[in-house]
Amino acid sequence: MADTFDAYLITRNEDTKEQGGSWTTVSADDLPEGDVTLRVRHTTMNYKDALAITGKSPVVRRFPMVPGIDIAGEVTASSSPDFAVGDEVIMNGWGVGEVHWGGYAQYARMKSDWLLKKPDGLTGAECMAIGTAGYTAALCVLRLQQAGVTPDSGTVLVTGASGGVGSFAISLLASLGYTVAASTGRTDEEPYLKSLGATEIVDRNTLSEKGRPLDKELYAGAVDSVGSTTLANVLSKMKYDGTVAACGLAQGFDLPATVMPFILRGVTLAGVDSVMAPKARREAAWNLLDQHLDRAKLAEITTEGDIRKVAEIAPDLIAGKVRGRLVFAVD
Repeated sequence: MADTFDAYLITRNEDTKEQGGSWTTVSADDLPEGDVTLRVRHTTMNYKDALAITGKSPVVRRFPMVPGIDIAGEVTASSSPDFAVGDEVIMNGWGVGEVHWGGYAQYARMKSDWLLKKPDGLTGAECMAIGTAGYTAALCVLRLQQAGVTPDSGTVLVTGASGGVGSFAISLLASLGYTVAASTGRTDEEPYLKSLGATEIVDRNTLSEKGRPLDKELYAGAVDSVGSTTLANVLSKMKYDGTVAACGLAQGFDLPATVMPFILRGVTLAGVDSVMAPKARREAAWNLLDQHLDRAKLAEITTEGDIRKVAEIAPDLIAGKVRGRLVFAVD
């Protein structure tokens, strides 16, 4: 690899605690510890990346930091028996972009335990279009399958349907034969959600306000990225033996629920973590995406952005002005 390379570096003034960021030239010696070095080829922007860049939330816990929690690249050096020079790999999570330098750079160095071989049926750019959002959605779908929720069990509800996790969850579930209900607060998103495979649109307001401890049995399963009152209402509407895969807290981290769905209907609340998930679980999720994600639909929601403009894009993403998935080619 080159002795120096370009990276977007987030820095902080330790006296004023003010954060800043810019593209700069860094040394290969500055790369953090790891047994595999990558030439980064593609990355993307997640909500967490945007928060890190803007400093609107204390995402970055070590400075200076290179953001970018998703990476697709090519191995340029390895002391791991699991990876050889030239291997195409992907990486999601593991605190990268928070405590370990991430993908907004021409090179990255990672622990081999964090890496996966790129699925044969997906390009690096497609893997980044999927990113942590799609990978998390796949983990949620796997949890529902493992809990015995089948297409014959009944309708599966997806909350936060217009978001990244929700959109991928709808597409995956539909491709697997499930009947999907999509919860959104934006009526103008109905054509988009139905194009992904949703057959029913649920008004977000019917779930976001305080409801009954135990409501009518409507759903066999659910993927929830919202949390708080929404999750409590989803639990109250589950059928007997239903399962909710919970992976987010867009509305809040509280859960104002009762035990009634659990003890009267045998409902399961299954937590889904994408950051520290073990390798076998990650491989199963990416295999599911490789086999069942509609490539045409993925292409429709994907646009290529200019990685040199991440500081300009991040505020727009936080404000909800960026729709679909952004992929950055790293030159």
